[in-house]
Amino acid sequence: MSWRCVASPNELYDMIALEKKALIFGLDDVLFPKKDYLLQVYYLFANLLEYTETVPPASELTEFLKTAYQQHGESGLFERAARAFGIDPKYRASFHRLHLDAKLPLKLWIHKPIKEILNQAQEEGKSVFLLVTDNPAMQLNKLRHMEWEGLDQVVKVYFAEEIIRQQQDPVRYLLAENGLQIAEVTYIHAADENVSAMPAELDCLDVERILTA
Repeated sequence: MSWRCVASPNELYDMIALEKKALIFGLDDVLFPKKDYLLQVYYLFANLLEYTETVPPASELTEFLKTAYQQHGESGLFERAARAFGIDPKYRASFHRLHLDAKLPLKLWIHKPIKEILNQAQEEGKSVFLLVTDNPAMQLNKLRHMEWEGLDQVVKVYFAEEIIRQQQDPVRYLLAENGLQIAEVTYIHAADENVSAMPAELDCLDVERILTA
């Protein structure tokens, strides 16, 4: 399928859904910005550490973690902070646990253009799925903190890692369970996702085409 320039998410939706029965979405940086979750985790960790040890000041550690994440990504983030602030390695477990079960102070908001597409798909009776990669416990926590405005009742979630443990392909498993052919769906993915492992026949759409429409 070829994608021409479009004027709005609704017009792009019409192109996607014209001959499709279902849409499959990724989660991180598709429904919402992944950083909206991570920065709250870093804030909570910094405040936990200040409360427990009195130092470093939570505001300084939060800002450090935010900047280090933006510049270097998630990998090795605790170690960078530990070197900079002299954090005891015993807090590494707390840092990682918060990624899995943090109680966020703020809701995670779905991108407005994505929400419009979800609502339109619901109105037209199309099936909508989430194919969620990464740690299932962490991703479930994100889902619980999202502001769905009722859309969670019409979105069916699949956790790719759990399907892979059953030695099955996540996309083909989803299709088979819902009686769909691969030509009947479009997969909407994050801009940085490598989709080369997806079935070659699957229509894939970079979410940036929607967010910048």
